[in-house]
Amino acid sequence: MKNSPIKQSNRYVNDLRRIYFSHDQVKQRRMVLLPFTIAALFLVIAGIYGSMSLDVASEDVVMLVSAAVIGGYMALNIGANDVANNMGPAVGGKVLTVAAAVIIAAVCESAGALLAGGDVVKTVAKGIINPGDGVDIGDFRNLMLSALLAAALWINLATFMNAPVSTTHSIVGGVMGAGIAGAGFGLVNWTTMSKIAASWVISPVFGGLVAAGLLFLIKVKILNAQDRNQAARRWVPVLIGLMSSAFMAYMAMKGLKKIWKPSVEVIVLYAILSFFITWFISIPFIKKQAENLGNRKKQINTLFNVPLIIGVALLCFAHGANDVANAVGPLAAIVSTFTDPSVAAKVSIPLWVMIIGAFGLALGLLLFGPKLINTVGEKITRLNAPRAYCVALASAVTVLIATTLGLPVSSTHIAIGAIFGIGFLREYMENPDKKRLKPIHKLNPTALDAFQNVEIRLRRKLVRRRYVLSIGAAWIITVPASAILAASLFYVLQFLISTVK
Repeated sequence: MKNSPIKQSNRYVNDLRRIYFSHDQVKQRRMVLLPFTIAALFLVIAGIYGSMSLDVASEDVVMLVSAAVIGGYMALNIGANDVANNMGPAVGGKVLTVAAAVIIAAVCESAGALLAGGDVVKTVAKGIINPGDGVDIGDFRNLMLSALLAAALWINLATFMNAPVSTTHSIVGGVMGAGIAGAGFGLVNWTTMSKIAASWVISPVFGGLVAAGLLFLIKVKILNAQDRNQAARRWVPVLIGLMSSAFMAYMAMKGLKKIWKPSVEVIVLYAILSFFITWFISIPFIKKQAENLGNRKKQINTLFNVPLIIGVALLCFAHGANDVANAVGPLAAIVSTFTDPSVAAKVSIPLWVMIIGAFGLALGLLLFGPKLINTVGEKITRLNAPRAYCVALASAVTVLIATTLGLPVSSTHIAIGAIFGIGFLREYMENPDKKRLKPIHKLNPTALDAFQNVEIRLRRKLVRRRYVLSIGAAWIITVPASAILAASLFYVLQFLISTVK
């Protein structure tokens, strides 16, 4: 018996659905594979570009190409992981979209790397090992290559697991582990390592306290005032002046330190002038904006949007200027050995090496950065423009304080610590009647007992504790994990070289 027209029609509809479903699956797989394909293409180009940029002996071509590729891989991972700490709060505060944040960060990171990245870099990651102590040229190249690859692999894993980690600590751990494998424990500068270990606590605590203090000031003077609009007109220009002053000093001490080295007196003078000039200019600007706003908190929050965007852009510029060395420092060290048989403490960075680092940072951010930007901006605690402003300003202020006191700090730890500080302060201040929150001791509680003070119960935990634990654990194991991985890679590389010979 022939099928009825209705059954045939249903069969055609089902077939079309299967075809459309298959097409959607193919499109999704292509979209997933596209970033990795572009990243792989960049690494191939980096290797070819590196081999064409320097004329070396035939037996050294493999080392040069490998170093260029791994240096590009490291830059990709730094862009994917570390930049989220600067842009995440602005996205979480709904001041920037993810796309806008990625574009701004990519431009500023590249500009910082190329314009202010400097032409000299330490070969051994902040003096972690003492070059030349029992390390020949061949071992030194293998050491730096192993350290670079180990750090890149660890950061890649951390990004996959949604954990923002310090790229500086990653490369430090890699250099330390490979150095120990290459020449023993005596090669490591343990005094420097102890200072870096101390920064695991110093950085987030400093960042959290500064950010919480700034948010407390904003709440008391502006957001909790009876006339918020009038209070904002008085205090927001002062806060903008404070940010301008802090970032003037921050850029002089960190962002531009490799191309401009003013004295302390000059920095202080410029910072004071920056405060008063910006404060004076912003008074009419804020007044004009406030005239079109009411007295609600959400409306007042928008006054922080412009200074926040400027602040995170400057943080990205400074990050590109400083952290590009983590990607290209070991690469520059390897390249230097092809022209100078000795292992110097500092080497110049060729332009082609800096280009690989700069483009790698920007590309890593564009391809893989949005994932961690969302984590930092939205999943740890809820942010808005004033809170994100406090995170950005706390990052600059904390670095200034620590640099002045000679304390080692991590920009990653500071930014995440600032977000934690914001969340914990909100937990304290936004639960004024928390004393009424009592556990239910009845054996058979009624529905009324169960829902008593439910609003307070739901909003007590404003910081997701699992992120506190997971990120803290990632910070603690970054140096040892990178070190163990680098040592293992060094032994493997030495074995492969000896086998080939």
